[in-house]
Amino acid sequence: MDKQININIKSVFTSGLVAGITILTVGAGLIPIVGDQMDQVLASRNIPPLSPGSMVFFAFNSMIFGQAIVLFYALVHSKFKKKCNAIIVVTLSFWFFTYFLSSAALVAYGFMPLPLVAIGTAWGLLELFVATIISSKLYKDVKVK
Repeated sequence: MDKQININIKSVFTSGLVAGITILTVGAGLIPIVGDQMDQVLASRNIPPLSPGSMVFFAFNSMIFGQAIVLFYALVHSKFKKKCNAIIVVTLSFWFFTYFLSSAALVAYGFMPLPLVAIGTAWGLLELFVATIISSKLYKDVKVK
C-alpha cells in the first residue's frame, strides 16, 4: 500500500519562490549568448521587440514555473530511492511539457530558426535543473506525528 502524500504548502511556496528567482537569474545569463538574435527574427516578421510588459509576463511565468516544479517535486520525490533520480525525472518531465514542446512548435511553424530555439531550449533545461536542485534542498516535508 502506498503511503499518503503530505505536501508542505508553506515549504512549496517558499522553495518555489527561490526556484522562480533561480529560473529568472539563470535565464538572464542567456541574453549575452543570443544577443539581439531574437529581435532580428521578430523584426524579420514585422513584429516589434519584446516590450517591458512582455518581460513582466515572462518574469511572472518563471515564478509560476518555480512554484510548479517544487509542487511536482513534492508530489513525486518520496517515490524514488535516490533524491537525484527525483530531480532528474521532475526536471526532464517539466522541461519536456513546458519548454520543449512549445519550442518545437515554434520551429515546426517556421516562426523561429532551429539554432536559436535549440540554444534557448537547452538553456531552459539548465535553468530548470539548477532551480530543481536548489529547491529540492530547501523543500521540507510535512512532519507526520
